[in-house]
Amino acid sequence: MTVMTTGLRKLMLTAHVVFSVGWLGAVASFLALSLAGLLNSDPQLVRAAYLGMDLLGWSVILPLSLASLITGTVQALGTVWGLFRHYWVLIKLVITALATAFLLLHLQAVTEMARIASASELSPGEMMGMRTQLLVDAGAALLVLLVATVLSVYKPRGLTRYGRARATDGASRP
Repeated sequence: MTVMTTGLRKLMLTAHVVFSVGWLGAVASFLALSLAGLLNSDPQLVRAAYLGMDLLGWSVILPLSLASLITGTVQALGTVWGLFRHYWVLIKLVITALATAFLLLHLQAVTEMARIASASELSPGEMMGMRTQLLVDAGAALLVLLVATVLSVYKPRGLTRYGRARATDGASRP
């Protein structure tokens, strides 16, 4: 295993934290826009909310999620934590990868809603299923990202089977 130098490790950690916190904040903004789009009766504000959600999703949230996934993976591979040694790292990897995959699916619906909003005025009751789904998805995404954040801070103990085997191999070497 290659371990990064202290300077590189700190740079990668800083980048990962910045991208992850940015992702969390952008999703919170997306949640606020989806709430405005769902609850407001002003057609111009509703249109702006869905157009803003589309722009925010593709231009900010998706790049931040990819950057978080990449920097987290590099950070894990280049440090003693490893990618598959500790449960908390593995769970964060799975959470981040799944969240990014679901984001790509979710953005298709956001783009469709933005297209509808730009083509016509949405009445307060129109497209309520899709509008509600966008709000629920944003809330779920925020919760998932908060779980990943908690895992990063608390780092629950527990080695995976691979991690235990690697620890045993390392202990038996002189």
